[in-house]
Amino acid sequence: METIEAPTREELVHRASDLIPLLRKNALSGEEDRCLPQETVEALAGSGILRMRVPHRYGGYESDMRTVVDTLAELARGDGSAAWTASVWAISSWMMGMFPDEVQDEVFSDPDVRISGIISPTATARKVPGGVVVSGKWAFNSGVRHSSWNTNAAILVGDEGQPQPVMLAIPVSDLTVVDDWHTAGLRGSGSVTTVAEDLFVPQQRVLPMGPVLEGRHLSVLNADSPLYRTPFMPTACATIAAPALGLAKGAKDVFFERLPGRKITYTAYESQQEAPLTHLQVAEATVKIDEAEFHAHRAARTVDTKGAAGEEWTLEERARVRLDLGAVTQRAKEAVDILNTASGGSSVYSSVPIQRIERDVQTLNLHAILHPNTNLELYGRILCGLEPNTVYL
Repeated sequence: METIEAPTREELVHRASDLIPLLRKNALSGEEDRCLPQETVEALAGSGILRMRVPHRYGGYESDMRTVVDTLAELARGDGSAAWTASVWAISSWMMGMFPDEVQDEVFSDPDVRISGIISPTATARKVPGGVVVSGKWAFNSGVRHSSWNTNAAILVGDEGQPQPVMLAIPVSDLTVVDDWHTAGLRGSGSVTTVAEDLFVPQQRVLPMGPVLEGRHLSVLNADSPLYRTPFMPTACATIAAPALGLAKGAKDVFFERLPGRKITYTAYESQQEAPLTHLQVAEATVKIDEAEFHAHRAARTVDTKGAAGEEWTLEERARVRLDLGAVTQRAKEAVDILNTASGGSSVYSSVPIQRIERDVQTLNLHAILHPNTNLELYGRILCGLEPNTVYL
């Protein structure tokens, strides 16, 4: 496939900005259906945004992490579920680039292919001639209904050696989808459960997870790309920081859209925008959004800089990216909380976006990898000279 010239960061962010009205329009129906509307998916694909982490040789852009973060954050200003799903597709497309080149040739025969993925090894695989047989289930499989492939983790067990985690490239058509995504937030992401029952996976689609976490892979043609000279967790963490940042920016957008002409009921304030309380609220929320953006950009800059240089990562650098992720998530929630509190009783109607943004950002804060307290503790352990208490670093 002929390579194409990749759009600049400004061009991709502009494309994302152009989608905001459509994303907002479709967000409510996405919540009600617990899945992204087809119109939203087609718009994302048509914009080229889903090609950001696809290799050049398949028509992808190989966008740097700062571009990915800014573009996904812009999508989240319109719909957190759409941005979260796009971030999962971006990570999983990058992950597919670590598989052997012949597997990539199959998967990326369509440069707009959508790949979802789960890194929690909640299935079991056993060796058989020519590959493995896997059984188990993967919850929180965001975007899988609109995906053709899954990169899913499993524990490989056998007669020889210790059990080891592996990543598997699986066609979604080989999996059973369980419609169980009944949640308070990110409802449009359609993060349902998928199940494999005695499913054969060819050996070339089996990727040991240990080397992946260290940034080593089986692709020959991607070996010199800066994108594939970084470990998995810093790459994934920098990516999924973006939806939280964008949700906070979106909360500020919709708050100011509703502000003109609003009163503060049961007070003498005929205009909310004239109340000193409002001035304090919007200023504090803005500072927190700025802080969230600082951490999102620092994580992206670290990934880009070290990937371009091909440098080894220290434990502290790895843990700091997770710290940045937790800080983005926490500061974003704090900003949204302030703006939601200032939005008044009428904001509880489902037609008012701020209540959805509040629920979406709360859901992100509960995610095991994004959870601020977990990431603070991990970074603190490293600073105190202790070993990390996780391999997801």
